[in-house]
Formats: sequence, structure tokens, C-alpha cells
Amino acid sequence: MTVHFIGAGPGAADLITLRGRDLLAACPVCLYAGSVVAPELLAHCPPGARLIDTAPLTLDAIEAECVAAHRAGQDVARLHSGDLSVFSAVAEQMRRLDRRGIPYTLTPGVPAFAAAASLLGRELTVPEVAQSVVLTRVSGRASAMPAGETLAAFAATGATLAIHLAVQALDRIVAELVPFYGADCPVAVVVRATWPDQRVIRATVGTIAAEVAGAAVERMALVLVGHALGAEGFRDSALYDPDYRRRFRA
Repeated sequence: MTVHFIGAGPGAADLITLRGRDLLAACPVCLYAGSVVAPELLAHCPPGARLIDTAPLTLDAIEAECVAAHRAGQDVARLHSGDLSVFSAVAEQMRRLDRRGIPYTLTPGVPAFAAAASLLGRELTVPEVAQSVVLTRVSGRASAMPAGETLAAFAATGATLAIHLAVQALDRIVAELVPFYGADCPVAVVVRATWPDQRVIRATVGTIAAEVAGAAVERMALVLVGHALGAEGFRDSALYDPDYRRRFRA
């Protein structure tokens, strides 16, 4: 028996990987994050599968479901939103499975920042403008940020910032970022990327708080900040330059 952690992608049901889809079809038990996972994905589960919405469950209850499936010899599909590598709360689940000797696998999914960039029609890294993307958040009720991991510290690099779980703290974000990016730096708040009700709010560091205040944005929003979002006139990448020597081009 194995617990298969699966990244379901950012929202749209057809953005799950083929591997994730096939694992769903093979598991008689599916634990899914009902508040953030498209219900259409459950159609891939086999007939008669035990479907458990984990949104109202505690970590203890989720562990108990995995233990029960382990005892019954039933594989489990553990369906998370986005990708498993960031802000997925998978680490504490794997730790508990390790303690019990229950095997598991991880299947990545399309991350929210990638879905947001595609919706904006932008590359987050642009030659000589920004070559790094910082995935971060701000301190909140769930947990505080580690010392040193501040928006100011990341902003000092000039990287493109993808700020998760933070739309409620826009005033604080703006205050920390203005000294580094300037008030005219492009910002986009992408709400529920790839869902049917997706929205994009484009503004600047100086105007984004006012724009969002009148848009009734409450959750599942990603804040993207950086000059790459509005870059124009940048030089072409050397990758396709005819004078750039590379092993795939004679």
C-alpha cells in the first residue's frame, strides 16, 4: 500500500499531469482538498472509490484515514492544489507516515505562480531585468516568517516576487516594497488562476492597494511584483542568437 501525494495544479481540471491522473484512477481511496481542488478531478477516481474531503479535517484525522487504508491494503491518492513543493503542508504529513512506516510517493503539479504568469502573458525572468523569482509569503495567523526572510531582503535583489497567501496584507507589502521597486513598478494580483471565475488586477506598487480594495478579493490570490512584468525594449536572449555557440547548433 502506498500514499500518493499528487499536485492537482492551480485550478483547471485539465492541468493535472498524466501521472497524477493515472494515479487517481488506480487508487480506491482519495483524500482531496475540497476547498481548493476542482471537483471535476474526482471523475478520474475508480467507481466505488472512497472520497474524503480533507477541508474540514484535522491532521490527526487525515493521518487516521491513511492508517486505515494502510491496514486495509488500499492505495491512497492524496490530492493537493498546485504543486507539492511549496506551501502545500505535505511535509508534516510525510513525517507522520515516516513514523508509521507507511510508504508514499510525490507527483508534482503546475504551481500557482506559473499559472498566474501564463494568464498575464508574461515571462517572470527577462534578460538584464530580472533573472530570479522569489516564492514567498508574509507572516500570518498560520505561522510567522523565519528571521531574515523579509520582503525587504528579497526586494533588495530586484527579483520578481511571487507573494502567496498575502492579499490581505497589501498595505504592508506596499510599504516594504516601495523603497526598492519604486511606486511605478508593475504589480499584478491574480485571483483563482485557471478557474472559471479567474481575475487579474494590474496596477503599480503605488496603486495596487486601492485597486484591490474595491475588487472584493478575499482568497486564492497571488501577488506578483517586479519590473519583468512590464519590461519592454530588453535585449534578446543569447539562446537563439546566430553568433552564440552552442552544442545543438553547428
